[in-house]
Amino acid sequence: MKSSTSCVGLDVHKSTISVAIAEDGRSGDIRNYGVIENRADILVKLVGRLGRHGQRLHFCYEAGPCGYGLHRLLSGLGQDCTVVAPSLIPKKAGDRVKTNRRDAAMLARLHRAGELTAVWVPDAAHEAMRDLVRARATAARVQLVRRAGDGRAGVGRDGVHQESGSSAGRRRRLWLPDRNACRSSGQATAVDRAFLGGGHPRTGDNADHQRSLGITPPDRSWHSVHRQG
Repeated sequence: MKSSTSCVGLDVHKSTISVAIAEDGRSGDIRNYGVIENRADILVKLVGRLGRHGQRLHFCYEAGPCGYGLHRLLSGLGQDCTVVAPSLIPKKAGDRVKTNRRDAAMLARLHRAGELTAVWVPDAAHEAMRDLVRARATAARVQLVRRAGDGRAGVGRDGVHQESGSSAGRRRRLWLPDRNACRSSGQATAVDRAFLGGGHPRTGDNADHQRSLGITPPDRSWHSVHRQG
């Protein structure tokens, strides 16, 4: 007897997962299974229940903030699982109604039709490295904002009115060297570091700060993660 194939769409959230099943064949039924807890033991039971009659299961869910732990769990159970690029999911014009049940059913239907685009799934080590790079990039942005705040305070203490607008930053950077000429080296403040030595993200002068927060990838396979993370 030929075994059937079912495509299972998962709308994944932090604590729950909405499940929909598209039966084999283009005209096969699409049904909502329900909502389950986002827990490993519940997912193991779901796999056993859906495949108890020997069906081949093809799971899919959208890439998002919940990461790739679900993919690794299902793959470890011997199941086929696809992580889908959300921006490349075909959508009907004017279809703005969005619910968890509808999203799960849509994923199951499109996966059965072969219309979903998979993303590259990093292993646990690559994902941890990505998290580290993002955390350090966030820390760099926070530090740059603090430096800029210190710089504005320093300008104010000198009795200079700070301009606003996109061109104000360039004029300020041109003005700072003249200002420094009137001050001793011991009077250098955060103004100079924020807008000159500390770098400016649009002029590419932030290399020292980036190097101070950078990491050295262990091999070539990490370079894209370090660059794009």
